[in-house]
Amino acid sequence: MAARKKTPSATRQLAELSIAAPNVIAHRVTRMAMASPTHPSRRDQKEFIGMVQEKQVAFAKAWWTLSLEISKAQQAFFWSMLRGPQALTQQVTQMPQTLERITARSVAPIHRKAVQNSRRLSKTPLR
Repeated sequence: MAARKKTPSATRQLAELSIAAPNVIAHRVTRMAMASPTHPSRRDQKEFIGMVQEKQVAFAKAWWTLSLEISKAQQAFFWSMLRGPQALTQQVTQMPQTLERITARSVAPIHRKAVQNSRRLSKTPLR
């Protein structure tokens, strides 16, 4: 089985997302303003349709991951309650790391797509 790549921290992902998203938005809004309102080019049509579909996929993956990770955390918490006070205390002290992991893994699909788009669009001329 292949080793799982380490997910970057939530702080790093959110910082990169705060830079990538405005760049993507600026490029796309400019492109929309320059596009023909009645006959957009095939390239523009592909970009405009793709930007809606990619958001749906990225947010669906993010929500799925969030629900899965929260379920894992709830299960771990439940089992620690059954094992006794020492296990419960250990679980509670690990809560900040658990929340960091949940956030990082949940934001990852959105972060990944936004950074990919930012890189791709930075190389793409508006016309």
